Amino acid sequence: MRIGQANADDVAGLARLLWLDTLQEEPAPRSADAFAAELAQWWATHRDSHLAFVARLPEPEIVGMAWVALLPRVPRPGAASRLSADIQSVFVMAEHRGQGIGSALVEAASTHATRLGAVRLTVHSGRRAVPVYERLGFASSPQLLKRT
Repeated sequence: MRIGQANADDVAGLARLLWLDTLQEEPAPRSADAFAAELAQWWATHRDSHLAFVARLPEPEIVGMAWVALLPRVPRPGAASRLSADIQSVFVMAEHRGQGIGSALVEAASTHATRLGAVRLTVHSGRRAVPVYERLGFASSPQLLKRT
């Protein structure tokens, strides 16, 4: 398995995984190919704020992904450049789960965000994945609130 940052050549593979992930929730209104075109257009305008990491097993098939969204924060005295990051859309194909691929993807995305200067790293997880994120060092915080 190889984990690396995705590029424009990976859009079709990323779109396929996002498309497969949403099939669990609702039927897809468009084909995977149509969605790939939409994703390519969206990512072209969000490439500076949204980075994708992919797992390839074997080369060049993409079997997993994790996105990290980078959010500049308001400067403070002594800290002109502040950054937060949010892990998003982590997905591993069903036949490759349970092998540590998702954890490796989250670690790669988290490490990259930290290297870029993110001082706060969050994730909004499904209930079943909470123990995985806790093993990776994420913890609940009473200061992080969500408006319902």
